[in-house]
Amino acid sequence: MASSSATASTATASTATRRSTARKVRAAAPDPRDLRQQALADVRRRSVLDAARAVFFELGMEKTSMREIAQRAGYTVGALYSYFANKEEVYGALLAESLERLNARVQQALDGHTDAAQRVQRGATAFFEFYRENPRDLDLGFYLFQGMTPRGLTPELNEKLNARLRDALQPTQQALQALGLPGKRALEEVTALFAHTVGLLVLSHTGRIRMFKQASQDLFDAYLRQLLVRASGGAKG
Repeated sequence: MASSSATASTATASTATRRSTARKVRAAAPDPRDLRQQALADVRRRSVLDAARAVFFELGMEKTSMREIAQRAGYTVGALYSYFANKEEVYGALLAESLERLNARVQQALDGHTDAAQRVQRGATAFFEFYRENPRDLDLGFYLFQGMTPRGLTPELNEKLNARLRDALQPTQQALQALGLPGKRALEEVTALFAHTVGLLVLSHTGRIRMFKQASQDLFDAYLRQLLVRASGGAKG
């Protein structure tokens, strides 16, 4: 009799456990309605950013208004404010998205490569090619369409975005150190590489490079080869 009672108790406990587990699974599972709402919100946010990008480059930061962005996106101004507090926040979101794509491009180029010289070459080249292929991202990233200064961004947001830009160059700096360059020298070299790259890209995108009868890709490749020679020399020294 006691054995039957114990068996019944065990069965009851087991059933309760299964029911509790089932409830937890249902609670953890995402609500399809929430997923649809999130997908719709993502689409709307994307359309706002696409419209904002076009307006910023057409009118500039100062002349752009939330009303103009909303009109281009096909939304009311009130709907726009549910996604962004002001146009500066929209601009920051655009730039942040651009920098995330830059970092993803660099990381993709580095995946599976452990040799330091290859990482210098592949990381730096990915950085150069991203902005060469996306001139609007270059303008956006370096504020070229609004006078070379980050007007409209708070110091905190500007520093956060600068940090993501530095992140895209960090693997190259680390690889230079792996080749034997001291930390200070590696930072100097990656800073010079950054300046050289941006200068070439600006000359290329504006067409000014034609006055020298040169190609930006050739000049970049030559600079990168010289960098690797200097890095190897620094390691030997």
